[in-house]
Amino acid sequence: MIRLTTITSAALIFATALCSCNGTAKSTDKQSKMTEKVVLLGAFDKDSAYQYIADQVAFGPRVPGTPAHDACGKYIVEKLRQFGADTIIEQHAVVEAFNGDKLPINNIFAQYNPTALNRVLLVAHWDTRPWANMERSEERRMKPVPGANDGGSGVGVILEIARNLQKLAPTCGVDILFTDAEDYGNSNGFTNNDESWCLGTQYWVDNMPYTSVNRPANGILLDMVGGTDARFHRERYSNIHAKPITVKIWGEAKNLGYEDIFVNKVAGEVVDDHTFLNQAGIPTTDIIEHMSDATGSFPATWHTLDDDIQHISKKTLDAVGNTVLNVIYKEKAI
Repeated sequence: MIRLTTITSAALIFATALCSCNGTAKSTDKQSKMTEKVVLLGAFDKDSAYQYIADQVAFGPRVPGTPAHDACGKYIVEKLRQFGADTIIEQHAVVEAFNGDKLPINNIFAQYNPTALNRVLLVAHWDTRPWANMERSEERRMKPVPGANDGGSGVGVILEIARNLQKLAPTCGVDILFTDAEDYGNSNGFTNNDESWCLGTQYWVDNMPYTSVNRPANGILLDMVGGTDARFHRERYSNIHAKPITVKIWGEAKNLGYEDIFVNKVAGEVVDDHTFLNQAGIPTTDIIEHMSDATGSFPATWHTLDDDIQHISKKTLDAVGNTVLNVIYKEKAI
């Protein structure tokens, strides 16, 4: 899927101390602070998001060119229609993988409030890896990944966000992009393979349905956002190229009480769909589990046959969905 390139140290933590002078009385936190009321601006349903993931997994691995892939693509388009998307575009193409395979891809694009000039782009890849290359045995490594978390979770959260947008229209414009052939990359070695990943996104940025006027101001990529006990650190490329939206997301997560899940520290950098969106001029942050407590990198199920629905957490889906939905609803028209 994606390649972890480096791990950086966490940002320095500073502390300040307050003291009282001449024995005068101190003001307590209770007297001096106003408690911010936590308000969920949407009605994100973690059970629905979980079901959308289960539905995708039920098709089987969504490898480009397979019947499961085709069926799941139709399912996603139908859900977007059901949830009232103003515009739906299927971008069909054939791309060549690093190994010479010709892949029939389908990038699925939708819009809400298409006339708004201030737009947010939500992104997730919907394909799954054709090889479980992190398995120990050669026989298991040659099998396709179920892709509940890596491929299914981002789509499930965004579909539930779309359901909310139908019920309560956003002030800003919201674009949705489900990218294809993200996970067909070359995992051998750690250099010079970057462009073998995210083939659908690379095709999309070369054929974007935007002008300079309606191009989104920010993008939010959701990748592996449903794992059990997941922790989301600020990805380094996101912190460099899309810092305002990154700060906004992690700040909103803290306001909602999810600071244990959204860890406000900068971790390593990954090559993912946001890499190419940032290069194309759309500042995009990546919400991705890439500093797992268990592995120090991607979650233990990554590129294995254990990436199944049993390893999806509704608690994690709830935190991600509510945070992103709140960020969207707080965006202004201009």
